[in-house]
Amino acid sequence: MIFKNLKYGLLAMATLAMVVSCDSDDNGMMDDDMMMDDDMMMDDDTMSMDPDFSGTYVQVDFMGRPGINTVLSSSDVKDMHNQAIPAEMGAIFQPVFQNQLEAYHDAYAVALGLTAEDVDFEPNILGDILNGPENDGFTENPVTAEVLTTVLATDVLEVAPDAATTYFNPGAGAPTYEGGIGLTGRTPQDDVIDVSLILLFGGGNGARFNGENGLPQLVTDGVPLTATISSTFPYLSNPE
Repeated sequence: MIFKNLKYGLLAMATLAMVVSCDSDDNGMMDDDMMMDDDMMMDDDTMSMDPDFSGTYVQVDFMGRPGINTVLSSSDVKDMHNQAIPAEMGAIFQPVFQNQLEAYHDAYAVALGLTAEDVDFEPNILGDILNGPENDGFTENPVTAEVLTTVLATDVLEVAPDAATTYFNPGAGAPTYEGGIGLTGRTPQDDVIDVSLILLFGGGNGARFNGENGLPQLVTDGVPLTATISSTFPYLSNPE
């Protein structure tokens, strides 16, 4: 009797196993279909999460040379310059930048009790670098206010494939700046603001308005470069 019950029990278990196996196959097929549907749903969801680039976009900033637009323009001109394209910048903004640069010098003349001619823009240290050497001095091959603002009005960084990349390297330094290189690109180590101030207010030796002899300090912002440059991304140290 025990064996008979065991026999029927085993038969029932075998039958159940076959049923479960069939159900499992069927369920497996359903699961595959469901998984396929899920994948399709995921794809649809992924597609729906892609960025939407439709609409109208407006350029709001343009900064190849930091600080130039801020120093040499008013608020309304600044916005116009930021929204312009490089091909348009020179013709439109050079006169504006030159007028502003000369107005700064006039204001300093008044503050110092001098005439505008006494504190007019003085050709700067980029003379031979931009124009090629002529005689022995930068003031003999000058970068005038017009030349300088023509260069700076087009807010892009030039690339010199045959020269070192630098915003400005004074070479031997004042007064001859032998071996100097300027505006051939920009590296993280370049103090762009100080260089820009020197070009605007430093005159022929780069130190015209250096805070000495009763003159204002206009050739530096007084902020030293302390960033640590790494050879791995993101290359710069954390902001201080």
